[in-house]
Amino acid sequence: MPGTSSDQPGFSDCPPMSSHTSTRPAFEFGPIYVREKGQLRLLNGAPNLKPSTGKSKSLRLFQKGFTVKLCIEDGDKPSACRTDHIVFTYTKEGNLRYSPKSLFDLVLGFIADNIQHVDSLIGFPEQVAEKLFIAVEARKKFIDPDTSTKALFKFSEAYGSLVLHSLCLRNRFLMVSEKLEEIQSFRGLMSLDLSSCKLGDEHELLIHLTSETLASLVCLFLKDNGLSDAGLQKMTAPVRVVKRGLGNLEVLDLSDNPRISEHGMQYLCCFSKLKALDISGTGVMPNCSSVQMIQNKLSFHPAGEPLEAFKHTCCRTEGWAEQVVHQWERVSVRQRENISGRTVAQRFYGINKLINVGTDGLSNTVQINEPIRMQFHRKTSKDHHVQSTVTSALGITKRSSGQTEVTGCPSLPVKRKHTELSLNDWDILNCY
Repeated sequence: MPGTSSDQPGFSDCPPMSSHTSTRPAFEFGPIYVREKGQLRLLNGAPNLKPSTGKSKSLRLFQKGFTVKLCIEDGDKPSACRTDHIVFTYTKEGNLRYSPKSLFDLVLGFIADNIQHVDSLIGFPEQVAEKLFIAVEARKKFIDPDTSTKALFKFSEAYGSLVLHSLCLRNRFLMVSEKLEEIQSFRGLMSLDLSSCKLGDEHELLIHLTSETLASLVCLFLKDNGLSDAGLQKMTAPVRVVKRGLGNLEVLDLSDNPRISEHGMQYLCCFSKLKALDISGTGVMPNCSSVQMIQNKLSFHPAGEPLEAFKHTCCRTEGWAEQVVHQWERVSVRQRENISGRTVAQRFYGINKLINVGTDGLSNTVQINEPIRMQFHRKTSKDHHVQSTVTSALGITKRSSGQTEVTGCPSLPVKRKHTELSLNDWDILNCY
């Protein structure tokens, strides 16, 4: 329109009038003024309206009554209101302060929530891995049956003894039965206490002891487990034949297993690094030939006093997964309180028990009120003068003064190892 000016300060560009009057109501876009011959004139709206000299009202982006409804898909709906990305702290004045978490903490929490989908943690820094383990534990991933085995395996595969280097399952046969897969996932254990777990000769965990994952074991406690000579034969077969398995064992407790006889003692001679042995309460007599054979081959001597290694005072669970094992134990204790002791034994063993147990809770074999303590150990170099006195009674001779002592027993032939293998040994080896 001639004489109009739409580019004055405070006024917007004016589109053609036909675009407003023909398609949409005039008041939808608000009042529009133009300056014509020095005066303001209203283009849209009633002709009797006059321009306001005061402050103009703000324009509405949406008309009155306009509402918005936020819809979330079922797959994207969170299970709860997430506040884990915010840290709540208080100022000195007592006011609540909200601050966002660091990117490291957010990423760590995301990995912990999805630990079951992680392929491997090998090469991940140990300092970060320990924090990740704590985050996974806080989310109870190690208690959930769907994720516990996978999560523990990934950590144990990458960090070995850092996850757990000592495990005490003494008298926790229920937990052994319920968490067997989780227990088998631990690698790099150096001490394992399975006393009074009623394993028997055919238990899966006893076979697991001979695997490469537990080749690092130094201390093993199998007291009161119903073991027999057959169980010892299976447990020592990899060491005797292929030099694998429990070859690093230094402390072995086989006490209170009355089914172990003198015949089973020959299987223990393969533990060349063994420093302490307890066979109290077994079917082995103190003065039998098997005991003397162990003393000669392993340089053992009877312990005058109870050895500290078998007092179980220092046996405890240690490692990153220490609290995880304690959580398993609390769950197992609650279940044990609801079941009587006799029912527990029947459910654990099944119909065919490995050991016939009498009404007094002891074995129906010959009961020993006060079992003879039969603990053996290797003496240190400072006890050589005592060693010469003890071993002389067992037929050990000396070469000459200033030289080491040599047993008087004839040396074993080279092919003796091959003759020791029986058909049962080969059947056991075929299982590996």
